[in-house]
Amino acid sequence: MSGPADTVEHVSGTGVPVRGNDIDTDQIIPARFLKVVTFDGLGEFAFFDQRFTDDDEPKDHPFNEERYQGASVLAVNANFGCGSSREHAPQALQRWGIDAIVGESFAEIFAGNCLALGIPTVVADHETVTELQDWIADHPDADIDVDVAAETVTYGDTTVDVEVDDAQRKALVDGVWDTTALMKSNEETVRETAAALPYVDE
Repeated sequence: MSGPADTVEHVSGTGVPVRGNDIDTDQIIPARFLKVVTFDGLGEFAFFDQRFTDDDEPKDHPFNEERYQGASVLAVNANFGCGSSREHAPQALQRWGIDAIVGESFAEIFAGNCLALGIPTVVADHETVTELQDWIADHPDADIDVDVAAETVTYGDTTVDVEVDDAQRKALVDGVWDTTALMKSNEETVRETAAALPYVDE
């Protein structure tokens, strides 16, 4: 096997807090936006129905606030990404600009879909997440450092311990999260293995 894809050992950037438990994938990206052929323009539709009325008037939502534009670390509460398994949800968040998510807990399939994009989903308890969300609201221009390898989140003068799923941490730190890139970089080995299998026709 040849070298790994890009590693994701830590992510730094400003934050955006989205509060509330059980925010499902239909809230993250409404079903009517799933008809797209590519994921390219999905970022503008992230949290669309939470952000706009039926008449396209802006609602009160962090993704609409000027102070959070350009944020790359999303701070959420419990059971984030529940509901249907649509991969459009992390695709929309990534295209809006999110590179890492800190939360109390994540739906398993959502976390797996994030991993496939190289987006760490790191876990902390309710108090820790709430304090981070409050700090972001007070310091929207300040950076947060999510250290995947060390399992810490640092903001201001504070460093807190977080949990990163063992398999996720290994995949991100070793750079083996992008299975498509991994297969491409090992195309010759894949071909040789396939050719040796009795049930694979050329």
